[in-house]
Amino acid sequence: MRAAQIVEYGAPLELREIPDPAPGPDGVVLEVLATGICRSDWHAWMGDWGWMGGQVALPRTLGHEIVGTVTAVGPEVRTVRIGDRVTTPFHLACGTCAFCRSGHANVCDNMQVLGFWCDGGYAEYVQITNADFNCVRVPDELSPVAASAIGCRFMTAFHAVTGQGQVRPGEWVAIHGVGGVGLAAVQIASAAGTSVVAVDIDAGKLALAKEQGAVHTVDASVEQDVPAVVQEVTGGGAHVSIDALGTSATVLNSVRSLRKRGRHVQVGLTSAADSGEIALPMDLITIGELTVVGSHGNPHSSYPELLSLVTSGRLTPQTLVQRTVSLDRAGEVLSAMSDFTTNGITVIDRF
Repeated sequence: MRAAQIVEYGAPLELREIPDPAPGPDGVVLEVLATGICRSDWHAWMGDWGWMGGQVALPRTLGHEIVGTVTAVGPEVRTVRIGDRVTTPFHLACGTCAFCRSGHANVCDNMQVLGFWCDGGYAEYVQITNADFNCVRVPDELSPVAASAIGCRFMTAFHAVTGQGQVRPGEWVAIHGVGGVGLAAVQIASAAGTSVVAVDIDAGKLALAKEQGAVHTVDASVEQDVPAVVQEVTGGGAHVSIDALGTSATVLNSVRSLRKRGRHVQVGLTSAADSGEIALPMDLITIGELTVVGSHGNPHSSYPELLSLVTSGRLTPQTLVQRTVSLDRAGEVLSAMSDFTTNGITVIDRF
């Protein structure tokens, strides 16, 4: 099969012919229909996350926002069938640890991260482990491109907004960084009845945020004091503020944008510039009784609610897709992410 692989950090991806995968005893093989190109892929391509044991081993086939058709099943698989059209969380889980059993498979003790710790969907075929637990059937109403948008960024934003952020109708929500995750968070928070302030340094991204429901936008390349602008616009600060990027500037702007007793949700992971360590204004957090929480992916148990909202039309992940490309163009898209010139979600749909 054809696969686009990292063979050297930061170097062009190589389009290679490699053996087709075979299913493990509890696994399946998918013929990939669509794969999103995510900023997390860029981090892997750059060799980031060694400080938390997350640097990918090479060579590696990227791709964790997938939808595909089941072409082979292992002998222990009971509920997934050949011909099923499925997606998977990027955090493939064991289904048996305490976190999985309590509905928090997104922090599974035995997690395998698709496209990072095992080969992913920048390929014609991909192997999925523990298929009965990890495969999620895609509703007939969703195109492959729309379904692939759910695989990471949309479902990650859903958990950040509704799970960890616990947004309520009538609240103000500030979203810092409106790439794929941020745009999805704008849409989801707006659909939940909140008023959204979108913050970014790119006018094109801010225009897309307006289209997704943001009532105010803040250009951080122009404004000297982003938190002050958010505080003024929201009449005292956001109830919930989400950092969807993971830089020192966006983390601090998010925390300082909150009103008293506000909730900061950290979604974006850091890059080499910060290596996982960002100082926080602890006195402000203490005096204002602010809450700071992390948000990783989306629990498997939340997929029914998310897919119900999508099939009903209340949420529309397909509107975030700005471009589709062939497999051989994936490296170009990653390269463009280095200077933040990509907008919305780009999906590989031709292999």
